[in-house]
Amino acid sequence: MEFIKAIILGIIEGITEWLPISSTGHLILADEFIKLKQSTEFMNMFNVVIQLGAILAVVVIYFKKLNPFDTSKTPRETQLTWQLWLKVIIACIPAVIIGLPLDNWLDAHFHKFVPIALMLIIYGFAFIYVEKWAKTRPDTLTNLDKMSYRFAFYIGLIQVLSLMPGTSRSGVTILGAIILGASRFVATEFTFFLGIPVMFGASLLKIFKFMISGVGFSLSQFAILLVASITAFLVSIVVIKFLMDYIKKHDFTFFGKYRIALGAVLLVYAAISAVFGG
Repeated sequence: MEFIKAIILGIIEGITEWLPISSTGHLILADEFIKLKQSTEFMNMFNVVIQLGAILAVVVIYFKKLNPFDTSKTPRETQLTWQLWLKVIIACIPAVIIGLPLDNWLDAHFHKFVPIALMLIIYGFAFIYVEKWAKTRPDTLTNLDKMSYRFAFYIGLIQVLSLMPGTSRSGVTILGAIILGASRFVATEFTFFLGIPVMFGASLLKIFKFMISGVGFSLSQFAILLVASITAFLVSIVVIKFLMDYIKKHDFTFFGKYRIALGAVLLVYAAISAVFGG
């Protein structure tokens, strides 16, 4: 049963990591009904580290675009690849400087139903409003290669908002990039690439904290984590391709409405749990 639960959680992660609907909110809700019989320390680590499976899907799908050592690329294409990685690194700086000191504090105070529900609802309305507003002006950035380093840094600053559980890293960075003038396609693609160092860094940090906690890491726990990560990887392959096709014809309004509905469900569930002591 533990492995079946791990597969279900991997599916949830693979779907919600890339859609701007908060993987954290979904995993916390799922944990109420699909509880792995593991320690709190392991679950805190598990919910972050299974993102490695999801991020590997980006590496696989965009391997040629992201690989500066591809000998089939022209010198100009190689230069653009290195510039892309530099933009990604620049965009990660604010999260490293601000996020690392706040990691434990945010987990302790905001990794709960009500704060997550509120973030889902607030950014749900933000998506609906920004999409309406964005249709009134033309996109100023429609080619990722032409993104400036300053633009990348601004997206990095906006990404810091995703440190709050329930915000959605992909959601807030896509939203911010659209506000700054990027097309949906450019905003989404850069968000995918920005997730590579962010998720690897967050996962390594969680693994390190878990290892020094003294709880111990058993073979069965490793197997559960591996199964969930592989599942998240396979599902992410499908979801990433779906989303990139979806945004060619649609905006993000639907996801804003979904966030509001999910946030309302979480608030109701939290209230019921409080009343009945669940």
